[in-house]
Amino acid sequence: MAKKMLIMMTSGPDTPTRLETPFNQAMTAVALDAEEVVIVFTMEGTRLLKKGVAEKIFTREGGPSVYEAIQTTKECDVKFYVCPSSLELHKLELEDCIPELDGAMGAAGYATMGLQDDVVVFCY
Repeated sequence: MAKKMLIMMTSGPDTPTRLETPFNQAMTAVALDAEEVVIVFTMEGTRLLKKGVAEKIFTREGGPSVYEAIQTTKECDVKFYVCPSSLELHKLELEDCIPELDGAMGAAGYATMGLQDDVVVFCY
């Protein structure tokens, strides 16, 4: 059985109903004793990391903001990385991003992780 989870977050502000599940999936994996859970924000998902953006997005009426979901997930020791190419695409720097971000992870990093036998990969 896989011991690690890699979640590729490609959905962004334009598809709010898709944004709650990845965070719930990550926290569930932690609750099930996953050794490591990583979310890599890439493509449109990168836009969620810009300071001030995720606070204004809600996945459903009456629900928490995406930023609140990020904070709660971070409290569960889930690691957050951003694809450097996506930062460049969206004209962002690491300094423009929320403090919960652990750093950058390029294609070689997340491809290497995803190819390990003990890793399961999800894409949202």
